[in-house]
Amino acid sequence: MKDKKIGFIGLGNVGSKIAYNILKNKNYSLFIFDLNKKTSKKLVSEGAILCNSIEELINNVTVFITCLPSPSSVKNVLLKTIPLINKSHLWIEMSTTDEEDMRVLSNLVIKKNASVLEAPITGGQHRAESGNISILVAGRKKTFQRAFPVLSCVGHQILHCGKIGNASTLKVVTNYLASINLLAIGEALMVCKKYGLDLKTAYNGIKISSGNSFVHETESQVILNGSYDVGFTMDLVCKDVGLFDKLTKKFNIPAKISNLMLKIFKNGQRKLGKRSLSTSIVKLLETDCDENLRSKGFPSTLVDLNKKKKGIEI
Repeated sequence: MKDKKIGFIGLGNVGSKIAYNILKNKNYSLFIFDLNKKTSKKLVSEGAILCNSIEELINNVTVFITCLPSPSSVKNVLLKTIPLINKSHLWIEMSTTDEEDMRVLSNLVIKKNASVLEAPITGGQHRAESGNISILVAGRKKTFQRAFPVLSCVGHQILHCGKIGNASTLKVVTNYLASINLLAIGEALMVCKKYGLDLKTAYNGIKISSGNSFVHETESQVILNGSYDVGFTMDLVCKDVGLFDKLTKKFNIPAKISNLMLKIFKNGQRKLGKRSLSTSIVKLLETDCDENLRSKGFPSTLVDLNKKKKGIEI
């Protein structure tokens, strides 16, 4: 089946960027819906078709994508689509959601003889904007092959992970590891500051060392700038670490780090606000140490300077 009409539900910080990369591909017509109409203005000005309801969107497309902030919002939207979908439809869920919920919801879609994939993205808002984000995909291989042209508009490295639930779980694991890195980076930079090391030197030293990470190369820059702007908020990191912690309990894993991390980020959410930037968790350490981790020459926002790369399966 050659899908030409794509629907997109959820136009937040990341969703709007994913949708725009689909819109840039002239092979598709893009139908969009978000409760907040303001988020649709740029896309509509570039040729997207604004729908006034989920029903209107579903009735006009064969593929519909959701990119929403929480498992509950994914569930609420999907339940509204169930009476409307048929065997021609493919649902692609691109949020970071609960693997148990995803399996239950996917079964509802399959019972309508429709198709489903989970396809959470990973790699940062700047790569979502450039179209070079990585995508973890789970579902039937045949469905993956059907969706690959659309996914190629959105991302570069695309991994098929097997059955539904696998991609959601792997995404939660990667976000958990990124969150560990963020907390550790804050403490590491603070040790360097207290010792008297130049923080740009410290940044470059970590970058060329065994202690380097994707999070250091990206989030450390906006911490050192002072903007903290990664486009990811405290409530989302609490959700993701909470989903990881839920998995450790499900499998009776005596994990000590995830529970401690959840307490740290929930404290950050309480003190800084749930919509504060996730990197601003480092502000609490700066306050406790009566220091700031500023250094000249670092950007306020992250930009992927690479041109859009061809989507490849890895």
